[in-house]
Amino acid sequence: MTEHVWSYKSTAGHLAGAELTGYKVEAIDGSIGKVDKHSDEVGDAYLVVDTGVWIFGKEVLLPAGTVVRIDVDDQKIFVDRTKEQIKDAPEFHRDKHLKDPDYRHELGTYYGLGGPFGGPMM
Repeated sequence: MTEHVWSYKSTAGHLAGAELTGYKVEAIDGSIGKVDKHSDEVGDAYLVVDTGVWIFGKEVLLPAGTVVRIDVDDQKIFVDRTKEQIKDAPEFHRDKHLKDPDYRHELGTYYGLGGPFGGPMM
């Protein structure tokens, strides 16, 4: 049920292999930071966002399914969540979570169908 959150939406304007590191990330209600790392792996695409001072220099992991639009000219990525929703997501620790399937499932549930912001289970 959560697999779709790990793939870019066809309408997002993502091109496979595009370098997104350094792009600014914009939530519905404002900037949340810059892309520090990203993956284009099919079914496992994500962004690691360095939040700077917004949440005390922490990083957050956003599944690619949260991306609604990529503006290559302005180097901005727009996501369909509020800053509060992102801040309340399961905590991310790069060393522990980048390859942790349990964490990915937890995050996929949080952002995906059946999660608090993904709508009803289908």
